[in-house]
Amino acid sequence: MAARSTGSVSPLGRWSRLLRGLGSRCRVCAGWQDQVICARCQSAFAAEPPVVLSDAGLIGHAALAYQPPWSTLIADFKYGGACELATPLAALLAQALQQAADADRLRWPDWVLPVPLARPRLRERGYNQSWELARRLAPPLGLQARADLVERLIDTPHQVGLDRQARGRNLKGAFALTPAGRRLLAGASVALVDDVLTTGATAAELAAVLQQAGAREVQVWVVAHADRR
Repeated sequence: MAARSTGSVSPLGRWSRLLRGLGSRCRVCAGWQDQVICARCQSAFAAEPPVVLSDAGLIGHAALAYQPPWSTLIADFKYGGACELATPLAALLAQALQQAADADRLRWPDWVLPVPLARPRLRERGYNQSWELARRLAPPLGLQARADLVERLIDTPHQVGLDRQARGRNLKGAFALTPAGRRLLAGASVALVDDVLTTGATAAELAAVLQQAGAREVQVWVVAHADRR
């Protein structure tokens, strides 16, 4: 029997190519296109990127306000297993950061770090949404992202619905630097990446740990900023 030509394509391969050509439905408007979130929806719903200040005095940058449709998409990404949303959400944040840098409102850090998850929560969720954002965000900006420099020692209770004071109590002693983190972060500038900034308690606690270890500057970069008024 003659050997199959190496240039031939199996029926499965042909279907895969066809499906890629058809694109997918936008997660916002449900229109067919080539992106998870279409360009029209990104333009229509993406607000001017605000510069946000947490109560702890940390400088933060957010791409979006935490409101529909973004609040729904971020919840799907964080709790619903929709990891494919990491790429478009990271791209929106990267665009906001580049705009801030171009306007001299941002200094690029030495390291980009995700807010870590405790191991039980990581097993439950299947991935750390902050790391999925950070590892997509950093390379296009020419930055280095690491997930092994800070760890979460305590699996704190879910923070949804808690005020800043209650969150702060939950987070005491929750974070620590790894040996690699203690070696690399002393004297360094750091950007913490997360999906949403709500009360700022998590960012403040983690920043305090980094600063005690000698980090000279800590920024907070988030996809969305919740209005706490």
